[in-house]
Amino acid sequence: MQLPFGKYRGASSALEAPPDEENDMSRGLNKVMIIGHLGKDPEMRYTPSGRPVTTFTVAVSRSWSSADGERHAETEWFNIVAWGNLAEICKQYLSKGQQVYVEGRLQTRRWDDKEGQKHTSVEVVAGEMMMLGDRREPSPATEEQTGVSETDAAPGEDEFPF
Repeated sequence: MQLPFGKYRGASSALEAPPDEENDMSRGLNKVMIIGHLGKDPEMRYTPSGRPVTTFTVAVSRSWSSADGERHAETEWFNIVAWGNLAEICKQYLSKGQQVYVEGRLQTRRWDDKEGQKHTSVEVVAGEMMMLGDRREPSPATEEQTGVSETDAAPGEDEFPF
């Protein structure tokens, strides 16, 4: 199975507005779009009900010059969570260092650990993902799982309609 570099969407959330209410801005907007590089390989697990969930981190760097001409750089790290079919695609096709576009919404989780310490985590719940940058060779495990190598399934360059 070949997944070309394109945009992949997750399943619609039951919490999303019905189609006739999508453009009603009075309801608010929670949308995040980032382009960066994966900090580590995605990790997939399953909920008790069997639903797949994949987590990974994306680093987004920026640089600028201050008024005195000094160069500055900083990197912001984002925790990404993908669910369902999108989780499976992220696990299978993304790897550390790969450039990726992720679109989703911010979600804050709060919990208490065993010692009673309060914790807060802000994450991007991915709704769409697009692989960017150079194509990478699939790992041997990926070829075994799909039964198709990237070279077997990839059409020639002149076969793409763009």
